Parts: sequence; structure tokens; C-alpha cells
Amino acid sequence: MKLNLGALSSRVPRLLIVLHDLVMVALVWLGLRWLAGVAGAPPAPSLGIELLVAVGTQGLVLRAVGLYQGLWRFASLPDLANLVRGALAGVLLIVALLFLLGVLPDVPRRVLFPYPIALVFMLGLPRLLYRLWKDYRQASHRADAKRVLVLGAGRTAETLLRDLRSDGRYQPVGLLDDNVALKGAKVQSVPVLGTLDELPYLAQETAPNLIVIAMPSASAAEMQRVVALCDETGLPFRTVPRLSDMLAGKPQRLELSEVRIEDLLGRQPVQFDAQSGAGTVAGRRVMVTGAGGSIGSELARQCAAAGAASVLLFERAELPLDEITTELQREFPQVEVRPLLADCGDATACRIALAGGIDYVFHAAACKQVPMLEGQVREALRNNVGGTTVVARACREAGVGHFVLISTDKAIYPVNVLGASKRFAELACQAELCGSAVRLSIVRFGNVLDSAGSVVPLFRRQIAAGGPVTVTHPEVTRYFMTIPEACQLILHSVSLGHESGAVYALDMGRPVAIRELAEQMIRLSGKRPGIDIAVSYTGLRPGEKLHEILFHPDERYQRTRHPRILQAQPREADAAALRGLLDRMDALLHDPGAEAALAALLREAVPEYRPGAPQGDDPYPEDLNPV
Repeated sequence: MKLNLGALSSRVPRLLIVLHDLVMVALVWLGLRWLAGVAGAPPAPSLGIELLVAVGTQGLVLRAVGLYQGLWRFASLPDLANLVRGALAGVLLIVALLFLLGVLPDVPRRVLFPYPIALVFMLGLPRLLYRLWKDYRQASHRADAKRVLVLGAGRTAETLLRDLRSDGRYQPVGLLDDNVALKGAKVQSVPVLGTLDELPYLAQETAPNLIVIAMPSASAAEMQRVVALCDETGLPFRTVPRLSDMLAGKPQRLELSEVRIEDLLGRQPVQFDAQSGAGTVAGRRVMVTGAGGSIGSELARQCAAAGAASVLLFERAELPLDEITTELQREFPQVEVRPLLADCGDATACRIALAGGIDYVFHAAACKQVPMLEGQVREALRNNVGGTTVVARACREAGVGHFVLISTDKAIYPVNVLGASKRFAELACQAELCGSAVRLSIVRFGNVLDSAGSVVPLFRRQIAAGGPVTVTHPEVTRYFMTIPEACQLILHSVSLGHESGAVYALDMGRPVAIRELAEQMIRLSGKRPGIDIAVSYTGLRPGEKLHEILFHPDERYQRTRHPRILQAQPREADAAALRGLLDRMDALLHDPGAEAALAALLREAVPEYRPGAPQGDDPYPEDLNPV
């Protein structure tokens, strides 16, 4: 017979706790009996029965209320509540049993009434003293603990202070909060020293090793202010994990995270109703092209999480396809995940993909690097236009219910090959799906934060290498959206009732200055822009503009039922002429020397395309607002 020493060692302390509590019950009963005798009560002939009933009944009640599920090390208010419930329930049951046994008349009321209060005191005091002793020992034994100054004095800060103390790696030295009335108050015995504006001064006074931001409800502007104040101190700073991060990762130890660039977006992230957006694809068959990219992979995740019956992943890059397939099969075993390694320009592959029946096709596959495509007109047209046309045609032939084209704000008055090719793709979809039963939606994005090839990963690599961080122009601005915003916009667009061909855009507020974005990222890394990390200006690259625009004045934008999603009526297009242009493009794509002819065809297909337009010369004001 083997002895399980691990199980035995874990049970011994709990048995000792139970034994302690039973002894305390007996001492309380005997003590109250003795005090009653001193006060003149008659002797207790049934003391043995009373003691047996009190100890046995009270022990069972304390176990039933969950007192022994917690640990003395973390005794807190919930444990006190359990003690109170257990004592009150225990005295009622003790009275009932003593009555049934016929000995209740022998028990003085001066024993029964103070019994619950005395029991709570005798059981609660040792627990409180033990926790205080453990906290003191841990604090004294961790001389290497980091001194932490906390920004914010709300409920999040209170929870954070508990975690910091129990973790043992950190020693809170004070809190700062903009609520002046809180100055001098204490949260978990940690004093509120002053306001956030006093951070640079108080950081010198308290000598912290780390600043922690505990302000989960702060707006983007407030976070920018706080980060700037932290930057003045020259100290490293972190923020508490978001609720969504904790639910996803469920860390066993307290982990303070870096402030994310999304927190400094310059506006509040747009909130979407998950039920009306993602709920549309629940139980449906979905295909995502470009499924290995930043947008395609996140879109596939959200479709799977929304309960899609099947998700077909269409991707030409082998490794990204394998990674997203493995992830979805692991995270969503109830969803049928089907990978297809193929190019969107392969008509046979598209027919194979759609043969089993597809309800929604999200076409995210595209070439999107502006400077690169300026010298790669053929590939831009072959992939962005030709590939899109092949997929749209296959959807029409297969009777797909809904085709969603992912486009870009650069398609409005384009000055680069990317924007012009995406505008040509929009027109090609309108021509191919005109008169068919397939519903067409076109969703235009701004720049997506942290997507592959965007400035955020580039800046992050440059900062890690010690700089310099390269910005094209001091005044260049861009509209930004987060990857979740982008994918939710796509899913939400399919839930909005509209005529085929509608164009959707997200009202993204004011544009973000790239120079400010670079400086904010440097600060988030704990460095100082211009001092620790240099910022250099390289000049606008081929095809780039100073400012992007979101809305075309001829598309008659209107609000949808979501206040931040705008719907535009598509501009009129000659379907027959577009089909002729597409046929000419197909022929030219087979000619190795047709680069100039393809560029000319692109200008013909998109008359507003102005390659080589003066940098920063925008066709209409950046601050034009849709009606």
C-alpha cells in the first residue's frame, strides 16, 4: 500500500484548522457557561451533552458555509461573512437540537445570545493576526522588492494594492489621483500623496523604481497626458492588465503590462454590438481570403468565435496558413476549419473552394505596401484587381450569398498604385456582380494599427535597435483603427440592410500625426524622444501623401444605425466598359513587356488617379465632413 505524501501534506494543515475551530467552539461555550455561573446561574447538569451538540453542530455548519475552502493566508471580508453566517446558523441549530433533547431549559439565555458574537471574535481574530504576520514577514524578507508609485486611487488601485502585497515583488509607496479631496486619505494603508500633475516632484520625493497606471477608464487624451508625465520622471512605467487580457490569459501571478499604443489612439475605440455583427455569421459557412494576414486571420478568429458552422481559410502563403489553421482547430474544435493553399487568381481553386456552398466570402487578400507597389504595377493589377475579379466571378457562378471586399481609404482620389488598384477592384466587383443575386459590400479601412507592414511594428523594431526612428515627414498624418475595430466593421457591415454595392467606412475622428505616434511609442518603451532615441525625417516615399481623406463628395454618405459607420451610395459605373478593360488587362498580364501599357490602363480605368501628384496636394479639404 503506497502512501500519497503530497495529498497527506495538503490535508494536515486543513485538519489543524478544523481542530483549532472546534477547540474554539468548546472554549467559547465553556467560557460563557462559566461567566453565567459567576453571574448566579444554576449548575449545568447537562454540560457534556451541551458541549457535544455545540461542537458537532457548529463544526458541520462552518464546513457547510464554505469556511474551509479558503486559506488563512488570504483571509478577508468574504471569510468574515462566512463566519457570521456560520455562527448565526449554528446557534439556531444548537437551540433546536437542545430543545429536541429536552435540555434547552437548562441553558441560560446569557449563554445563547452572546454565543455568535464571541464565536466570530474567537475564530476571526487568529485568522486576522495570521494574515498580518504573513504580510509583515513577506514585506521584511523581500528587501529587493521594487518600490511602486500608483497612479489612480479608485477600485482598480485598491485591487492592485492587494495583488502587489500578496505578490511580494513590489512595495507600494503611495498613490496619486486628480481627486483633490482624496489627498491624505489611505487606500489599503497606502497614502494618497497628491495629484497626477505633481508626479515629477513626488517621484523624486518617494524614489520609486516603477510607476504603475491604474486608470482603466482613462480616455486616450488622458492616457497621453499621463504618459507624458511619466516620461518627465525618466522612470519605467506599466499599466494594470485589461480585463479581457486577464480573462484570456488567466495569469497565475500579477503581471504588469506595457501601455499599449491603442490606448493613445487619440480617440476612444469604436464599440460594436457583437450580437448584431458577429451574430450574423453564426451557423453560416464562411470563406476568408488572405486568411494568413493580419486582418484575414483576426476575421477568421472572430467568425469562428461567433459560431460559424465552417470557416474556409484561403491563403497562398504556406506558413501563415498552417499557423492560423492550427490555432483555430485548437481554440474552436466545434467549428469546421478548412485550409486551402491557393492563389486568388486561380479560377479553378476558387471553384473548388466554393463547391461545397459558402454563405459569406470576405475578400481580404491583397498587396498593400505603397512604396513597393509603385514599381510593381503588374503584380498590383494581377493580385488586387485580377484576383478580386476571379473571386467575385466564382462567387457569382456558385451563388454565394454575400461578397465583402476589403478596400482602403487610399482608393479615394488615389495618387499611388495601391489606391488606384483597389479602386479598380471596387469597380470590377460592381461590374462582375451587377445583376446577380450576390450581395456586394465594400468596406474601406484607414491604416490598421500593428498590422503586418504598418508603421507600428517598424517603429518597435527601430526602438529596440536603439534608433533612429524614421518618419517620412514632420507633418504627415494618417487615420488609424485597431485590428478589432477593422474586423468588427467588416462583420457589422454584413448585418446592415442595404442595396448591393454599398460602400462602408468608419468615422475615425481626427487623423493621427505620425511624428506624435513615433514619440509616444518611444515614451512607452521608457525612453525619451530626441534624447535617448533620435527621430529622423526621410522624406515622403513614392506614392505617399501628407494627408489621407476618408470620404468622396460624389458618394452621398449617410449614417447607418451604428453612429460611427457611414454608408455611401456607389458611384455610377459602366459595367460593359469595365468588363472590356478587365479583358484587356488579362491579355496584358500575359505580355512580359506590358508594364507601361498596364500603367496606362490603370489610369484609364480610374480617371481620378493622379500618379506623381504634388506631395500633400489633396483634392479636397481633409476636414470635409459627410452629411
